[in-house]
Amino acid sequence: MNATVITLFLAIVLATLVITYYAAKKTQTTGDFYTAGGGLTGWQNGLAIAGDYLSAASFLGIAGAIALYGFDGFFYSIGFLIAYLVVMFLVAEPLRNLGKYTLADMINARFDAKKVRAIAALSTITIVIFYMIAQLVGAGALIQLLFDIDYWIAVLIVGVMMTIYVLFGGMTATSWVQIIKAVLLMIGTVIIAFMVLAKFNFNILGMFSEMKTVTSHGADYLNPGLKYKVPLDTISLMLALVLGTAGLPHILMRFFTVKNAKTARSSVVTATWVVGIFYVLTIFLGFGAAAFVGEELITAANPAGNMAAPLLAEALGGNLLMSFVSAVAFATILAVVAGLVLSGASAFAHDIYGQIIKKGKATDKQQMIAARYASLGVSVFSILCALFAQTMNVAFLVSLAFCVAASANLPVILYTIYWKRFNTTGAITGMLFGLLSAIILVSISPNVFSPTEGAAILVGEPIFPLTNPALISVPLGFIGGYLGTVFSKEADLKRFAEVQVKANTGYRE
Repeated sequence: MNATVITLFLAIVLATLVITYYAAKKTQTTGDFYTAGGGLTGWQNGLAIAGDYLSAASFLGIAGAIALYGFDGFFYSIGFLIAYLVVMFLVAEPLRNLGKYTLADMINARFDAKKVRAIAALSTITIVIFYMIAQLVGAGALIQLLFDIDYWIAVLIVGVMMTIYVLFGGMTATSWVQIIKAVLLMIGTVIIAFMVLAKFNFNILGMFSEMKTVTSHGADYLNPGLKYKVPLDTISLMLALVLGTAGLPHILMRFFTVKNAKTARSSVVTATWVVGIFYVLTIFLGFGAAAFVGEELITAANPAGNMAAPLLAEALGGNLLMSFVSAVAFATILAVVAGLVLSGASAFAHDIYGQIIKKGKATDKQQMIAARYASLGVSVFSILCALFAQTMNVAFLVSLAFCVAASANLPVILYTIYWKRFNTTGAITGMLFGLLSAIILVSISPNVFSPTEGAAILVGEPIFPLTNPALISVPLGFIGGYLGTVFSKEADLKRFAEVQVKANTGYRE
């Protein structure tokens, strides 16, 4: 443990606490707590979306995956990037026009049913938990490496910090932490990428050629098939990544923090540029780690490769650069987990407590209290789960969250906006089919069962062969929504016409 690491970490923590302190003064209503009062500009929300999206999975997990598996690791970058096109062209504008605070609000604009709202909230909380575990695993590994403390203590430190941000600062604090973190992350990534490229004499083609000889995989390092040996598994993973973003509650929630659909659109454009540049640069992070750190050191620090980026920073720039990169990674995790806690808490406090239990009659004060208790509950549960997931790659854990989002949320979102005949029964069956199939298939997959001890959670033969079940669960989500609709006699075409007008114009009575 050195003074530089401690100083930069404390600077990051102090800066975020100052932001939280000032944000807490402005967080007076539920609108302030959930959506920062809808007052963010396009560029601010764009950077905040990028900050939300560029998580520990992106910075730590993808760098490690590329370093260890080459081309197969880059699948995550491709999928995450393309996913934003789905968000921009199909979801962002209608969602902003129809919703208020949560995904369930948007669906409820067409189906005023408690069951629909309850299942949408359940889906949100499930996705949040999956995603939260990934961030906390990354945080635990990072702090464990830097401060030489036990993993469980590291996870608790992050858990306490993220809870403070949400309890007191709400969306305003979370947004500004994400904006600052996005800027710092891009600076750190550009610096490392430049240094890696300099090592290869600024010859990109030469870099690719040299990577054929620097790892134990040889020329296969640049070809698909090192990690994903089953083509269907690769297709399933890409399906989850490309479609999952449009169903992620903490990303969708960001579109309610701006004043109108035009600003929502501009924020997606800003986010796409930032995210796009970052994911291109992950190639340099991964290749650099493989060439200048080596597989042995990467896996020794963390079996899943999650510490590849900080180790590369140390190899290229010594303790100073490693300290900066590690502090940025820490800020990355804090910002993302704060956003996740907020989306999970809003699903419970606004949808379940405010709209179902209190039937829309909860006061601002009651909802704020419920949201803060829910934040605490989500945090504690996620921390407990993360303590048992230390050996899992964080990029993989996030891909499971994307799978649930693509399976349970996206079919219902698209049907709600674009299918005239879609009804309440279809919304319920669509979400349940997608949610349950994804969870059940994951629980019997190679991620949970493996004949090799220590390779998965349990020892045994997996029943389902794919590591990511999106190839099955996403179609089941669409099929569930379709069957529930066609076998139900209910229909409200007038409500669909109203939704079309609101979705395309933003008009509200």
